[in-house]
Order: sequence, then C-alpha cells, then structure tokens
Amino acid sequence: MTDLLTREAFVNAVAFDADGLVPVIAQSAATGAVLMMAWMNRDTLERTLSTGEVTYWSRSRQAVWRKGETSGHVQHLVEAWIDCDGDALLIKVDQIGPACHTGAPSCFFRRAEK
Repeated sequence: MTDLLTREAFVNAVAFDADGLVPVIAQSAATGAVLMMAWMNRDTLERTLSTGEVTYWSRSRQAVWRKGETSGHVQHLVEAWIDCDGDALLIKVDQIGPACHTGAPSCFFRRAEK
C-alpha cells in the first residue's frame, strides 16, 4: 500500500520534534544503500521538495546546509517518504560523489563486531 500525498499534505504530516526537526535517512535510489542520516526543519524540507536539491538543517552550525554546496557531492531528490507516525523521513536520492564528509561512499562504514 502506498499513499501519494500532495507536497503540502506531506509537509503537514510531519511530526517535527520540540526543536522543529525531523530525522531523515538518505538512501541511494540506484543501489538502495543507506547513505547518511541528517535533520530537516520545515523550511529545508519545503526547499528540498520544491527544488529537488536536498537541503538539511545543520544542528552543529545551526544553519541551513544544502548537501554538496562546498564539496560538490550533491544529492538530487528522487522520492520522499514519511513513516507511519510522521516522525521520520526516508529520501531516495541520486548521490553525486561520496555521501560522507570523510570521503566514504556512505556514513555507515563502521560495524560492531559480533
């Protein structure tokens, strides 16, 4: 089952936390690999949906952060999904270059041993 929401209905369905943020998982549309986790506020979510250029909220800098604006490793939005509770987003992206600031393809490159 898939519900197709208008852009306005999608944004209104998001349950932003007390700081006005929602966690976002970025996934490669091409491979399905999980690339990174970041945060969006209402403004950056609306920018992402309207421009197709993935834009986050940087909690450390307390500023808008368009992915790749300095590195060139941009993310182009392919699809945006919201979970059943509205408190987490999954965005499928076309990733240009590595997703991680370390240069790794994904931010998830460290694993716990069993």
